[in-house]
Amino acid sequence: MEKLIEIKNVTALYDARPVLDCVSLSVWKYDFLGIIGPNGGGKTTLLKVILGLMKPVSGEISFFEDGKCVPSLKIGYLPQVNPIDKRFPISVYEVISSGLIREKPRFREFTASQKDHINELIAKMGLEQFAGRAIGELSGGQLQRVLLARAIVSHPQLLILDEPNTYVDKRFESQFYELLGEINKDTSIILVSHDVGTLLPMVKNVACVNETLHYHPGADLSDEWLSKTCVCPIEIVGHGDLPHRVLKKHEY
Repeated sequence: MEKLIEIKNVTALYDARPVLDCVSLSVWKYDFLGIIGPNGGGKTTLLKVILGLMKPVSGEISFFEDGKCVPSLKIGYLPQVNPIDKRFPISVYEVISSGLIREKPRFREFTASQKDHINELIAKMGLEQFAGRAIGELSGGQLQRVLLARAIVSHPQLLILDEPNTYVDKRFESQFYELLGEINKDTSIILVSHDVGTLLPMVKNVACVNETLHYHPGADLSDEWLSKTCVCPIEIVGHGDLPHRVLKKHEY
């Protein structure tokens, strides 16, 4: 397997309190890594470190392309809370195309192939009828589809999704996860989710983050492993092709 990212002994602090403590992790090309863990355990902090939005106090992170160390990767990011002001007068098409601004010829329009790619993504996301509409007219789920399209329009090497099902409406949910499977054929994916049952059928490997990090190759997780690594009650586990809910007793 070809390595894409290597994190070595990373420690990160918030207000002098360790949020990540000596965390190490490798992400592989075409990986689909699921990150789970309790609230406040450091999942989003780990994403910020990878994205360069937060500098660790110790440790290092390295990026690779074709087996060689490179300064950075092309990364698409879909945050848990979208940063777009829905009052801003911009259309769905313009938001998605903004993901290609760095590749757009200066003072020129997008190329014909770029326009075709944007329109293909709009169709895949089921947004054809909204392409010319202002984003303020969209529901939360529709806007999240727009932001996902913007995140992948530039063909990133890595796509990072932080709790993406937060805003995905139920009508689009199954299509959304099918789309991630298609994206994963060409792009590595890191997906953070508290919904273990939904996550397990999709991912290839799992990391549990709770200040430290426990890595599990494969997605066939045992109840014992989840309980030990999450250090908290299990809420949802995978069962066959469908998730089911399992509530465990709180001892405190």
